[in-house]
Amino acid sequence: MAFWNNRAVPGHTGNARLANAIAAEEQAGLAFAFMARTIAVVIVAIWLPFIVEGPRTYYYLGLVGAFFLLGLIPHLLRRWRHAEPLKFAFILLDVALITATIMMQPPDHIAYDWPVQMRIRFVEFLYLMLLLIGSALSYRPSHVVWTGICIIVVWSAGVLTLYNLPDTVRFSETGGELAPAEVMAVILDPHYVGISNLLTQNVLTAIATGLLAAAVARSRHMLLRQTRAEVARADLRRYVSPDVADAMLADAPDTFGQPATRHVAVLFADIWQFTTLVEKLEPDRVVSLLRSFQVRATAIVFRHGGTLDKYLGDGFMATFGALDGGDDGKVAQRALACALDLQREMDRWCEKRAARGTFPVRLGIGLHYGPAVVGNVGSDQRMEFTVVGDAANVASRIERLTRKFDCRIAVSDACLAAARNDIVDLPAFADLGLTALRGRIEPVRLHVWPVPQAAM
Repeated sequence: MAFWNNRAVPGHTGNARLANAIAAEEQAGLAFAFMARTIAVVIVAIWLPFIVEGPRTYYYLGLVGAFFLLGLIPHLLRRWRHAEPLKFAFILLDVALITATIMMQPPDHIAYDWPVQMRIRFVEFLYLMLLLIGSALSYRPSHVVWTGICIIVVWSAGVLTLYNLPDTVRFSETGGELAPAEVMAVILDPHYVGISNLLTQNVLTAIATGLLAAAVARSRHMLLRQTRAEVARADLRRYVSPDVADAMLADAPDTFGQPATRHVAVLFADIWQFTTLVEKLEPDRVVSLLRSFQVRATAIVFRHGGTLDKYLGDGFMATFGALDGGDDGKVAQRALACALDLQREMDRWCEKRAARGTFPVRLGIGLHYGPAVVGNVGSDQRMEFTVVGDAANVASRIERLTRKFDCRIAVSDACLAAARNDIVDLPAFADLGLTALRGRIEPVRLHVWPVPQAAM
């Protein structure tokens, strides 16, 4: 199926990202399965000297080493494009090696003088079941089913080979009905091989295979659902603020963004005289400049728990408390701390630009704190989660005053008062008193930083 193909589908970058994410999870599952297999091999290697005597220990340790190599080879080649059929081939080799180890006599000089039929009378068949359990770690039901089929077929072939040896004792040769003592004598004969045992082993193996395959299929479905959600979350975060994306995925579609009134801090930022700065630049350099600014600014907004409401050409609008609400002082503090960090980052960026001989970039920031309506606006075809109300309008007007007062940050008294007690080493802000805002009747008490020279 194309869905499982690791290669990108032209024109379907979302599908490609999903396929790559699923492939990465599968690779992680295969790596974990190999690690578990290695641990099991080490445990068996440590356990062997306690249950096997003398030179037979080295013989079986050699077989354990061969089993480890049968797992190592497909693990090292797991990213190869033909890794899947190779894995199926090595599963068959695993089953064949374990079955041969159980049924074949060791070399004559270390073998017990027992009939070969005795080799299937003990519990060594459980090693094959351990192999079946290990296949469940791959996140692939097909591996479980194939392992179960290989166990049934190869083990049956081995048992039937012993069953058809000339010296094998079978119930089919006894003829007629046997007394209980005679049945016991046949079963206890070292040369006895019973078909009923084989049928029981095959039935139980088939049941275990079905149950494990169903469990792995369910786990895989959950893995795919989680992977799809993570890919969708990552894709969504490319278009909306991460906290909005998380809220959209956490809430039911019909409940997210229901209008609510909250006290929020709103931050507007804008590059001064951007049109004049870039009028002689090539369009690609203008885009590069904007992108460099947006990358820096966005990281700082997210670091302070803000929501990037929208980009506004050479500026942006960010909100704090629109989704989580919370303590008034904390919301305002996050917004003001974000504004100060933005200006520090601008200083560092301008130093780098000056070292390259390019013009500096100045940023004006306006902040206000107050009640606003938070929620979805727009139509059924195009909706946007945003903040609407006087708080946003005031913050926008305040940002425009940074040019008039030649300051880098202008903040309303409501925001500064709410944040003042929660910021360590808050720089000095000049109190400009009540200041008129364009388009608004009621003035706002304004504070600016740095302090204007006239106020010193």
